[in-house]
Amino acid sequence: MCQLLTIIILSILLGKRKGTMEARLPTKILWMRRMRVLRRLLRKYRESKKIDKHMYHDMYMKVKGNVFKNKRVLMESIHKSKAEKAREKTLSDQFEAKRAKNKASRERKIARREERLAQVSPSVLEYFLVFFIKIENLMHYQHVH
Repeated sequence: MCQLLTIIILSILLGKRKGTMEARLPTKILWMRRMRVLRRLLRKYRESKKIDKHMYHDMYMKVKGNVFKNKRVLMESIHKSKAEKAREKTLSDQFEAKRAKNKASRERKIARREERLAQVSPSVLEYFLVFFIKIENLMHYQHVH
């Protein structure tokens, strides 16, 4: 009776596994299943235009390089990179709009300046020209003596 009890206890405690984990379910099989799931998801996203071919290639190479543990992590990464790309696009659009606005205001400023110069009479310009020549001569005279 005692021997039977010992056998029952040992069978409950130790279990009945024979063979290593690798022999029971090889890691290669697990790897293949994971690759197929992740690549299938990438293909589905590319065909439904959720990702473009460039992002597909980047993610495909990351999948091959064992970056993503499972499908959920891959989906999170795709959404994150899409959000980042959209944010960069809005920032660059804002920057371009600002540049265009500054360029337009600069051109308006130059046009106004040219307009004002065109309105100034030639006699006033001649007066300032003579005035500056006199100042230049005085300065030259002071340096010489």
